[in-house]
Amino acid sequence: MAFRTFSGRFLAGLALTGFMLAAAGCQSGDNGILNLGIGKKEDPTAPPPPQDPKILASQLQAYCPRVMVRDGTAFFNTYSKEAQKPKPRIKKTGDAAQDAAAQAEADAAAATPPDESANIIYQASVSDVTRDCSRANGQLTMKIAVAGKIVPGPKFSPGTITMPIRTAVMHGTEVLYSQIHQYQVQVTDPSVATQFVFTDSNIVVPEPTAQDYQAFAGYDETAHKATVDKPKKKQRKRAAATN
Repeated sequence: MAFRTFSGRFLAGLALTGFMLAAAGCQSGDNGILNLGIGKKEDPTAPPPPQDPKILASQLQAYCPRVMVRDGTAFFNTYSKEAQKPKPRIKKTGDAAQDAAAQAEADAAAATPPDESANIIYQASVSDVTRDCSRANGQLTMKIAVAGKIVPGPKFSPGTITMPIRTAVMHGTEVLYSQIHQYQVQVTDPSVATQFVFTDSNIVVPEPTAQDYQAFAGYDETAHKATVDKPKKKQRKRAAATN
């Protein structure tokens, strides 16, 4: 009799436990630990996952790489070469402390860079850049224009100024085009600024497959220092001596 009672209670407990587990599974939803995803159906009205954006052919056809001016290439200054003054000699006074202080003061003055504003020949600057693109036979032809001005300095003399202007097109770290141009401008009036426009129309690179080209324009001081070409004086030929 006791065995039957225990067995009945045991079976009733199992049934109650199974009912509680089933109820917990129904109430847990997607966040329940008993949700194994069995029988779960996808919502047909849910939007599809986003795909990687693709560039249309029409966008590539209209793409023309933007021209940028790198830091340090928008200005170009030239200075006259002045004779360097000899380092002043320090007279010894016999006082070690006084001599050391005088030497330290002289060294500090020599280490200070001199004011070169009075030795400026001219200052050139880039004020604007633009470009134009065309396509043919799998090639991209670019025309890069650089606008700027030249401001004469105290040491300027009228003449022809030669400025090193570089244009370049890159694809990541690959150089597709790079050219230095020794651009000349005639400056006749040292009292006013002279405007100029330089154009490079010979840029031809492979047609891009993505919008990832970079174009650059600006001064390149490492290429060749600008010079002022003054007209040379004609030397008179000496007549041959006759006996």
